[in-house]
Amino acid sequence: MAVASRLAVARVSPDGAGPAAAGRRRRGRPAGFASVGLPPAAARKGRRRGGAVAASPPTEEAVQMTEPLTKDDLVAYLASGCKPKENWRIGTEHEKFGFEVDTLRPIKYDQIRDILNGLAERFDWDKIMEEDNVIGLKQGKQSISLEPGGQFELSGAPLETLHQTCAEVNSHLYQGRYEIMRNYMPKVGTLGLDMMFRTCTVQVNLDFSSEKDMIRKFRAGLALQPIATAIFANSPFKEGKPNGFLSLRSHIWTDTDNNRAGMLPFVFDDSFGFEHYVDYALDVPMYFVYRNKKYIDCTGMSFRDFMQGKLPQVPGELPTLNDWENHLTTIFPEVRLKRYLEMRGADGGPWRRLCALPAFWVGLLYDEESLQSILDMTSDWTIEEREMLRRKVPVTGFKTPFRDGYVRHLAEEVLTLAKNGLERRGYKEVGFLREVEQVVSTGVTPAERLLNLYETKWQRNVDRVFEHLLY
Repeated sequence: MAVASRLAVARVSPDGAGPAAAGRRRRGRPAGFASVGLPPAAARKGRRRGGAVAASPPTEEAVQMTEPLTKDDLVAYLASGCKPKENWRIGTEHEKFGFEVDTLRPIKYDQIRDILNGLAERFDWDKIMEEDNVIGLKQGKQSISLEPGGQFELSGAPLETLHQTCAEVNSHLYQGRYEIMRNYMPKVGTLGLDMMFRTCTVQVNLDFSSEKDMIRKFRAGLALQPIATAIFANSPFKEGKPNGFLSLRSHIWTDTDNNRAGMLPFVFDDSFGFEHYVDYALDVPMYFVYRNKKYIDCTGMSFRDFMQGKLPQVPGELPTLNDWENHLTTIFPEVRLKRYLEMRGADGGPWRRLCALPAFWVGLLYDEESLQSILDMTSDWTIEEREMLRRKVPVTGFKTPFRDGYVRHLAEEVLTLAKNGLERRGYKEVGFLREVEQVVSTGVTPAERLLNLYETKWQRNVDRVFEHLLY
């Protein structure tokens, strides 16, 4: 098996049976991981036995609630994430597609199962089971889970420095609930299934010290997600040819389910805080309730209904805090609040960019001077300007006009702030930004590099993308 980055290409045969290589086939090589997508038809086929299976089961409490949760309980849950700066940590999550090297087709569940079993036996991971299927692994605070298109996701442990974070990424590369969502997504957007089966991402999870600190980081993170999207844009292919986007993954999120995705303009309201986010989340339509190791379809209902015992699917039953935690994982804005903040705007990529993304955000948000500079820079950006960046950057990247300049100019300024922030941390972490410096200094996104190779050296043979992004 080999491993590669994200959806740099999602190629589908005309009948939707699976990614079909556009050029010659290589023989005599095993399976691998790369930046390829899995079409909905292929992923649906043999869903439990022959195809991809759901990710790790959500948390579940055995004891049912006898007293209703209050909104104060939900607010307190988010606020419990506050911690002093000396306890701030860095978490990363990154996804990779598996494929057969000789055919470039997505690997099936039998192969995924063998990989997970092999990792468990060789590297001492604990298996996560769903009935008789192994669907994930856990080792301390790290976990490996499966996404709906068969993507492998590493959820890293919270670590203190970028050196530790990158070492964890390298270790993982060395080692080599979605049924309800699948049915619901087409009802609320046109690209939901593409999101589930054709995209991979890398995200960074960061701490906050107080409600005020959370608000400042949330606002800075939301404003700059399109800048991160441009710097890490890496998904310019679909079905064997250029798709018209530099980050198709980011575009897909603009029409997946706008009830639970987007730029959250209310975060910039003076009244914003933990309680405001709770009010928002209470009215985001639910996907499921997890009981007795089964997902119960609750689409169309709200968590507010659940708190009043009004879910017809579980009549009279009241939610637990674990239900609330599960519900928060089904909300997908560009920055997501749990007991930490998730930066969600970047495409996945090769390992050197997996280390660069946390360096980018740590330098900006974990340094007070850089954070304040970002807030000052973006304080007068309007809702319309932020939304414009979100929608245009996936198409035009650094060339997106903004006021009297371009996104490239914003990226240059932001990168300088990130480097200065890392310098002030004192951990000698600036080197992790080297890959980003090259992208910004040339003004050429990773996606544009791939497109140039596709048109020239690769002679429009998209198979070469698999080789280029192979781990």
